[in-house]
Amino acid sequence: MARRSPARAATALLLLLTLRPPLAEVSADPLVLDDADRDRCLTILREGLASDDFWPSMHAAEALSGEGFGVEVREALAPRLPAETDGRRRCGLARELVRAGDLARTRALLEVLASPEADAHSHAAESLYKVGEIGDGLLLRRALETPEPSLKSLMAAAALARWGNPKAYEHLRAAVGREDESLARTAAWILGRVGDPRDLPALRAGRDRFATPLTRAYFEHALAALGDAEGRAALVANLGHEDAQVRVYAAEFAAEARAVEAKGSLQRLLDDPTLDVRIRASQALLALAKPAPADAAASFAVDVFPADAAHPRYSEGGIVALRDGRLLYATTEFDGSTSDFAKARIVAVESADEGRTWGSKRVLQENVGRTNVMSATLRRLVTGSVYDGPIGFLYLQKNSFTDLHADLRLSDDEGTTFGEPVRTTTIPGYHVVNNDRLTVLSTGRLVVPAASTPNVDKGGHFTCACFLSDDGGKTWRRGRSTVDYPKRGAMEPEVLELDDGRLLMHFRTQLGHIAVSESADGGETWGEARSWGVPAPEAPSTLRRIPSTGDLLLVWNDSVRDGQDHGGRRTPLTAAVSADEGKTWSRPIPIEGSDRDTYAYASLAFHRGRALLTYYVGPDSWERLSSRFRSIPIGRFYEASGR
Repeated sequence: MARRSPARAATALLLLLTLRPPLAEVSADPLVLDDADRDRCLTILREGLASDDFWPSMHAAEALSGEGFGVEVREALAPRLPAETDGRRRCGLARELVRAGDLARTRALLEVLASPEADAHSHAAESLYKVGEIGDGLLLRRALETPEPSLKSLMAAAALARWGNPKAYEHLRAAVGREDESLARTAAWILGRVGDPRDLPALRAGRDRFATPLTRAYFEHALAALGDAEGRAALVANLGHEDAQVRVYAAEFAAEARAVEAKGSLQRLLDDPTLDVRIRASQALLALAKPAPADAAASFAVDVFPADAAHPRYSEGGIVALRDGRLLYATTEFDGSTSDFAKARIVAVESADEGRTWGSKRVLQENVGRTNVMSATLRRLVTGSVYDGPIGFLYLQKNSFTDLHADLRLSDDEGTTFGEPVRTTTIPGYHVVNNDRLTVLSTGRLVVPAASTPNVDKGGHFTCACFLSDDGGKTWRRGRSTVDYPKRGAMEPEVLELDDGRLLMHFRTQLGHIAVSESADGGETWGEARSWGVPAPEAPSTLRRIPSTGDLLLVWNDSVRDGQDHGGRRTPLTAAVSADEGKTWSRPIPIEGSDRDTYAYASLAFHRGRALLTYYVGPDSWERLSSRFRSIPIGRFYEASGR
């Protein structure tokens, strides 16, 4: 193929840019809504919530929750869910209860998606998409695996796309060009929310391909939401369309497009004869009167626990999402020194805005050890659960060089209080269990992986074993075999369940790589350890399964320097993705890489389509170690890895 000259290519690009329809200039300022208009909007929404017209009442519930009236919505809807037998309506009720702050109702949506009631499956998937929840992702990933698109597969793709699944985007982008009008406009409706400017040409083509007013409006409103000036003008015009359905969707998308110039048209719709139009107009006015939401595609970081002279080290923590959407973040607070043997306790904070700001610090576990308590894990203990069941709080109690044990406390009130500790490491010795390490298997078994030595001060050679519980953490026993490795041994293990039910243990070594062992019997016995082929210094790694794709995500220090202490500095902090259960990995993805700082002891959780990490950050000298929170959209890992 002949190559164009750079000059001709530049000319062609300039021509393309000249002919491309312009993008709209969107005001960052909210519209001004006086008290009378606000009160009128809320009155319309409350009338809508009390209406017998089911779906408009759900839309009113959505809008009221967005304005901070979640308690009111829950009081109105919660009594209705147990008696509702129609799967589609169950989805509507459960969805709005989730949106109103009861995230455990996600389970009801997953139950409908798994039920024989096939005509409700697309409603379940759509509801999961709308509230940003996917459970463990398995049901939605199965729905996506279809040669031909359907409403169910498109809604599953919508939910998974919000969680960064590249195949979901491919599915939606293929469907938007279909001749089937229903499928094409549904894909457009979704891409208007989860897509990006790359989707504008296909959406423009779809707008021009269909003559049906409602279908054309779907494409116009999607274009508006992605910043297209012509689409935005069409959306504002559609607020006065003769078709009530077109007016409904125009009002719904007005807030998505931040169309503050539509204030007058939206105010007039407060008198519309159609209830759903009045509800959507009220919702749009209230939403546009608030600042634009944070960029969902942006990463951010906060040093939640900054070190100071009194507490020079905060490290080894973890996070759990609570039933109402708050995040609970626990870490170790050391007194006066950064030594592993300094006095320490475990403290916690909460965030109600996805981790951007955090509340005041409270003590989660006082120092009951002769030396300290440290290394916090927070984990739901119910199989396949995201927001149901007790929260387990695992931590270490350190008494001496020969006495270190992991204790588990349970909370049945979303982390407000925790019960009495149960000893998980049931034999004498010094048992290192890192932060964020308790694993809940699909069988319900709880696994605590430990690296043990008789005396950490004399040689300190470690072997790994798993402590197991089959009764929800009430009683524990050690598995039947251990894992060893050369030099200082097998250290700081973590266990992950593979797709075929086998367990994979990965651990820290002194040989310049991560090593692994496998178990075919739930952690009772382990095979011979081997190199995983992943270079690493003498530092821990963290491994999780991404719910939206089923792939593995590894976080570790991708740097080895022979001859240096611990195999080199713990920088950079990197990630990699594996689509084949850890056999091969994507290229390393940078998370942190300052030459001045080091990073280690990462925790990793997934929430609302984002990877939530905590880790320590500080200089090689360990003079100060702070605990940092970082939130990264899952899609970034796929963009950066090239997969």
